[in-house]
Amino acid sequence: MVRVKRGKAAGRKQRKRRKRAKGFRGGLRTQTRRRNTALTKALKHATVGRKQKKRDMRRLWIARISAAAKLLGTSYGKMIHLLKKNKIMLDRKSLADLAANNFEDLKKLFEGLK
Repeated sequence: MVRVKRGKAAGRKQRKRRKRAKGFRGGLRTQTRRRNTALTKALKHATVGRKQKKRDMRRLWIARISAAAKLLGTSYGKMIHLLKKNKIMLDRKSLADLAANNFEDLKKLFEGLK
């Protein structure tokens, strides 16, 4: 059996990891074992952060819709219920945008529901 030397392949792999660890501080950037551990953790935290961002945005949208609903004299839950009952398929992102930027349009829409 022929001996396989991995010099170039291993070098490419390490180069990629070094590039990804750019910006890490101290030994986390320079020491191979610590770098690999830090990269694994960083990627894990990045995945968790993406999920967290989605949750945070939904909370923000609900807070904005709730504030607008209070100005219109109702609650968030009743407003969503009325929209669903009248088959208005606006998602929370769109409603929050209306509440923040075009409150008059949201007011007209809501008055048409009552």
